[in-house]
Amino acid sequence: MNRFENVFWSGQSLEELYKSLSSRANNGMSALFVAAMREWKRSHEGDKPAIASLQQRIDRVMDLTISREVERLEKRLLFLATIGSAAPFVGLFGTVWGIMNAFTSIAASKNTNLAVVAPGIAEALFATGLGLIAAIPAVIAYNKLQSDSGKLAARMEGFADEFSAILSRRIDERA
Repeated sequence: MNRFENVFWSGQSLEELYKSLSSRANNGMSALFVAAMREWKRSHEGDKPAIASLQQRIDRVMDLTISREVERLEKRLLFLATIGSAAPFVGLFGTVWGIMNAFTSIAASKNTNLAVVAPGIAEALFATGLGLIAAIPAVIAYNKLQSDSGKLAARMEGFADEFSAILSRRIDERA
């Protein structure tokens, strides 16, 4: 996005920038730009340019592109959220299993000394630790990536508003 913004605001003509970007896969702001310019060009094809509701069509195209880009950014976040929320329960299940084994050992040996109980309790604590080892980084990563995704979406919204204003001026100049 930073590279695209630098090129976009460098003063290069919109036509040249569109030509250089339209033939390749784009994402983020460049995808927004290409989608809006494609609608601009389609509206000016033929003998009768269709500029009556062009501004609304461009805004819709950019809104749709932003939605797709945000969806692409957040596509794998559900996996992190699931790990972050489910891993402690998996660890808890392991804890219950380990304590059940400890009680089974006590019942089988009819002895409550530490040597009988320790292996089951150790398994329980290990399972709890594994659950937390998976959950904590997943939650941290999820929160970080969700925040970054929100910031990128806001940046794209801001760019869409600025670019829409630029195209609106051009529409007014041609009308």
